[in-house]
Amino acid sequence: MMHQIDRRRGLLTHRSAGLTAAVLAVVTVVVAALLTLAGSPPRSHAAEHEECRPDGLYSGSGVDVPYCDVYDTDGREKLGSAHSRRVIGYFTSWRTGANGAPTYLASDIPWNKVTHINYAFGHIDEQNRLSAGEDHPGNPATDMEWPDVPGAEMDPSLPYKGHFNLLNKYKKQNPDVKTLIAVGGWAETGGILEPDGTRNPTGGFYKLTESQASIDTFADSAVDFIREYGFDGVDIDYEYATSAQFAGHPEDYWISNERRGELMEGYVALMRTLREKLDAASAEDGTYYELTAAVSASGWILRGAETYQVTQYLDFANMMTYDLHGSWNQFVGPNAALYDAGNDNELEYWDVYDTPVYDGIGHLNGDWAYHYFRGAMQAGRINLGLPFYTRGWQDVSGGTNGLWGEAPLPDQDQCPPGTGGNVGSEVPCGNGAIGIDNLWHDETAAGDEVPSGVNPMWHAKNLEEGITPDYLEDYGLDPNEEKNQITGDYARHYDSTLVAPWLWNEQKSVFLSTEDEESLATKARYVADEGLGGVMIWELAGDYAFDQDANGGEGQYFMGTTLLDTINAELSGAAPYGNTKANGTMPSEVLDVDVEFTDFALGDNNYPINPTMTITNNSDQTIPGGATIEFDYGTSAPGSMIDQSGMGLSVTERGHSGPNVGGLDGDFQHVSLTVPSWQSVPAGGTLSLQVRYYLPIATPSNFTVTFGGQSYAITADYPRGSGGDTPPTSTSSTPTSTTQPPACTEPAWSETTVYNGGETVSHDGHRWRAKWWTQGEEPGTTGQWGVWTDLGPC
Repeated sequence: MMHQIDRRRGLLTHRSAGLTAAVLAVVTVVVAALLTLAGSPPRSHAAEHEECRPDGLYSGSGVDVPYCDVYDTDGREKLGSAHSRRVIGYFTSWRTGANGAPTYLASDIPWNKVTHINYAFGHIDEQNRLSAGEDHPGNPATDMEWPDVPGAEMDPSLPYKGHFNLLNKYKKQNPDVKTLIAVGGWAETGGILEPDGTRNPTGGFYKLTESQASIDTFADSAVDFIREYGFDGVDIDYEYATSAQFAGHPEDYWISNERRGELMEGYVALMRTLREKLDAASAEDGTYYELTAAVSASGWILRGAETYQVTQYLDFANMMTYDLHGSWNQFVGPNAALYDAGNDNELEYWDVYDTPVYDGIGHLNGDWAYHYFRGAMQAGRINLGLPFYTRGWQDVSGGTNGLWGEAPLPDQDQCPPGTGGNVGSEVPCGNGAIGIDNLWHDETAAGDEVPSGVNPMWHAKNLEEGITPDYLEDYGLDPNEEKNQITGDYARHYDSTLVAPWLWNEQKSVFLSTEDEESLATKARYVADEGLGGVMIWELAGDYAFDQDANGGEGQYFMGTTLLDTINAELSGAAPYGNTKANGTMPSEVLDVDVEFTDFALGDNNYPINPTMTITNNSDQTIPGGATIEFDYGTSAPGSMIDQSGMGLSVTERGHSGPNVGGLDGDFQHVSLTVPSWQSVPAGGTLSLQVRYYLPIATPSNFTVTFGGQSYAITADYPRGSGGDTPPTSTSSTPTSTTQPPACTEPAWSETTVYNGGETVSHDGHRWRAKWWTQGEEPGTTGQWGVWTDLGPC
């Protein structure tokens, strides 16, 4: 999410919680006592809450979480009578009217057209606490006022002013709408934007997740923060926890590159801690607090994100299914294509279509990203991201009306930080559109325009209609400069396979990737038909309407609700979203079994993707040799997963095969393996094997274990009905296998021998596989990220 970073964002710190939770707790106890005296004992809270918990949501907090406050008994979120799917809008802190720019305040939000509002952004302060900036006059979150704006009058009952006051004022009038504090974003994942507009690269999430103590401090402060300021939860915008080099903000490379092998582990610890502390606060306050995340949709970033092991902690994931193409490189393509069309020139450059192991699957589109996350969570906990902004290039050559053309920056020595040769890339950086084609531009530290073709959709509509607007100076554009004047025609084009519109100015060779009613109606129908939970929008202020009286009476497009109206019209009356991870019936009996994937290579070295899968039997019985273990993974990867440990793991049913032009056919590739007859898994024991696949997948799900004529689901999937401190397990006894595994048959490791990737050896009673070329590195000493993968004892 390349969020705009040129605006000031300040927030305040937090104070202690009020008396509301204590009063509510007393009332709850009194009501329960009265019901008991009347002869109608209250229903078990644990049972009631469990039946409302969404399928797959983590339930290990050890408290009675009031899921039924937010979810119904089918585990679906209560969205109010006007909505059956989520419509989540990001509301930014910096459109305050400072420097004469137009405002977009909480009073401008069409509250009846959204279900959630994510306030962007909070950050991590230098004491590892969730913060909104120093307490200073004019802080937009808690101090600023807008006395001349109708509807922006402060609620005098609240002890703070600013955006937080107005959000709570309007939430009182719209109680079905939830508000969340979004933390991080492009600019503040690894730093702090100071009130004067400078950025302090503190390390942010990258630094925070180095220690559990820091994580605990942050999570405790997050609870304090939402209690004080009336938020319904926390949205984590960590960009990005990946082992890919040069990901995220260029000013953070000093720490993100250095720690890239540990970032996912820290991210998981952060989200688990937040989930547990928010659950505890929910139980204490009697109101449920949500935990969500903005998640990457880029196949390149996700290749370095292991199996995105945080999905179990999220109420829902907001996919950033945009910024899939942009001027960071020369390849001219859509910002937010829904589907692949089989001719993406960036993917062609990297031989994705022609490399057989990829099966022709293009991975720069929303449908691919959805199926990535669908492999780990139900459709209803996934939201499709929609951009209300453009991206664009100038001096485009080739392509069809610019689409799939190229636009390299003429002087590659001038590439922006994080692009081109600055990060050792062989791909030229792009020539971003500027001036009137770049209204919502970022600025460098020196105050120079960052070329990127970013515009709100209302400005793009004015360009399309040839309307010279009256607001250019408000955004720092001098109308007298040639680059800030409309030249040529901006003709709209549309690709129905991609579901992507764009504007092409042939005279200027400018390409702007847009969204409009046609594309968003199609995307909303996709959400409804596929059972997704809804949509997420960056950002609300980019929506448009035509103002007949503006621009000297000639009329122009400006901020409005046209796109939101289109989305809501298509989602209106949609069937309830998908609420189960599996597409079929899962076993009712649950076995206490955990599954973990480890030993991932870093970033671009993660090819093929061949982690170790470890199955841990925490139950009180043995999983015998001959037992069948089955699971699903998403069709984001081809149906060609195998194991490299000789256990015969294979895909037994494919949800999709071949290229994904126009969308992936099904949700899952189904896998089966049989526990070797000589290798039972006793209580407390493990079974490890190395698997191999070629495109990223989120954590596989829908595991079943079958033996003795009985099939079991497993606790690692957190199935509905298996909540509580002690999930149910079967107590039937199964004979423990006494057959010993065979002795090591691989050659013993030698310090002087050269080993290539894939070769196996024996050492210290274990089998080991080399990930790449090595000599002299002893197995067992190279660590999780080293060359040797432990294949288990022999």
